[in-house]
Amino acid sequence: MTTRKLEFDDSRRASILFGPENTHLKLVGERFNVRIETRGSMAVLTAGDDNETEVDTAARVLTQLYGMLRHGRKLAPQDVDLACRVIDRDPAAELHRVFRKEVDAGSPRKPVTPKTINQRAYLDAIRNNDLTFGIGPAGTGKTYLAVAMAVGALLRREVKRIVLTRPAVEAGEKLGFLPGDLAEKINPYLRPLYDALHDMLDFEKVQDHMETGVIEVAPLAFMRGRTLNDAFIILDEAQNTTPEQMKMFLTRLGFGSRAVVTGDVTQIDLPRESSSGLLNARRVLAGVEGIAFTEFDDRDVIRHPLVARIVGAYDRTGEGD
Repeated sequence: MTTRKLEFDDSRRASILFGPENTHLKLVGERFNVRIETRGSMAVLTAGDDNETEVDTAARVLTQLYGMLRHGRKLAPQDVDLACRVIDRDPAAELHRVFRKEVDAGSPRKPVTPKTINQRAYLDAIRNNDLTFGIGPAGTGKTYLAVAMAVGALLRREVKRIVLTRPAVEAGEKLGFLPGDLAEKINPYLRPLYDALHDMLDFEKVQDHMETGVIEVAPLAFMRGRTLNDAFIILDEAQNTTPEQMKMFLTRLGFGSRAVVTGDVTQIDLPRESSSGLLNARRVLAGVEGIAFTEFDDRDVIRHPLVARIVGAYDRTGEGD
C-alpha cells in the first residue's frame, strides 16, 4: 500500500478544505481512486502500490487548495472538481494562477475568472491578438468569456461598441415554422448572446446601449458590406458559417477593432454538401501573424460535471455528429 499523510496547521481551514462531512475529500478520492481519511486536521491518503502517482496527484490538489484558503480564497465543490481536472491534466499547474481573480474581463456586477488553463490561455490570446478563434465543445466558456472581454474593453473605453453576431442556421428546425416576423424568428438564435450580456450588465444598461447602437446583436447576414472600426466583434456558432460567410465576416474588421470567433466543430448544422467556414479558416489561417487559435476539450467544460462526461462519451463513440 502507498500512504501519504498531510498535516494542516489550521484546523478551521482544514475543516473547510475537507468540506461538509468530508465531501471535498470524497470528490478528490473518487477522482484519483484514492482512499482519504481524516485525523483531526490531518488527511491520510491511501492507495495500492500501483496507484502511487494518483496519491501524489491527490496530495498536490489538497496542498494547493489549502494554500489558496490561506490566502483568503473561498472554496466550493465545483472549485475542488475543477482543481482535480486541472492538476490531473497538468501536474505542474499552479492553481492560484488558474483561479486568481485579477482578470480584466467582465464588469463590477459580475467579475469573471478563468477556471482552466485553456480558459486563461484563451483570455491571454484575446488580449494579445486582433483576431482569436475559440474552438471546442459546449460548456467550455468560449462565448461567455469572449462577451466578458468585450464588456471589459467597452467599460475601459478601449472600443466604442460591441457587435455580437451568429449565423441563423436551423438545428433541425425550420425558421418558416416559427411565429412572428423575421426579427422575431431570428431572436432565439441570438438568445445566448443576450444572456451573457445580461449576466454582466444591468438590464437597463444593456437596453440603453442597444438603443444607442453601442451594443449590436444581429444575424451574420447583416454584416455584409460593412467595415467595423473601434469595435469588439464576436462571431458565435461559427461552425455553421460557410467559407464564403467566414471570409466576409473576417474582412469586416476595421481600425481599432478586435474580433473573436467561437464554435464547436462537432455541432455543424449545415447541409451535408456544405463545408464549414470554421474548419476552413482553421486550416487556411494557421500560422498567420496576429491570429490565435485556442482549442478546448471536454476537460474544459465548466457546466455540471455530467455535461463533461456526456461530451466525452459522444466524442468516443462518434455518434451525434
